[in-house]
Amino acid sequence: MQSGFKSVMTATCALALCGGALSQAQGTNKASPPGVKPARVPANRRTLSTRDRSSVIAVALHSKGTRDAGRDCSHLVHAIYERAGFPYAYADSDDLYAGVPGFRQVAQPQPADLVVWHGHVGIVIRPSRHKFLSLLSRGPIVDDYQNQYWKSRGQPRFCRYIKHDS
Repeated sequence: MQSGFKSVMTATCALALCGGALSQAQGTNKASPPGVKPARVPANRRTLSTRDRSSVIAVALHSKGTRDAGRDCSHLVHAIYERAGFPYAYADSDDLYAGVPGFRQVAQPQPADLVVWHGHVGIVIRPSRHKFLSLLSRGPIVDDYQNQYWKSRGQPRFCRYIKHDS
């Protein structure tokens, strides 16, 4: 019973944290920064729904503060997506930055998108506040991807999971 309550509270917290950002349109972005080509998504492929995004965020927030979250940031992100029911072939942060099947690069992040630099990756939690969750030296924590440290790593890329409908 306690476990079910904790899951409901985590999901509720995720929805509150994401605020209105989950209701944003899920289509392609009209304005793309240099180097970002708008991706056409085949009819049998689509992005995560609002409910799907909430699942990813809930699992991510449940991972916050745990030491057994993964070996590094890319393993944590991979594990969160798998636990939320959205598997993909494991890829490290450099491969994600370059582009891998199952994700497409977007200009404007939404909750549950990946924020990726060369050598680091996290999951966008609240784009309006630039918040993301990743495995840092203190464990899985939420940080601001526009703070000075992350800016010093260069311009991040945002990647959106693409579901394949069988």
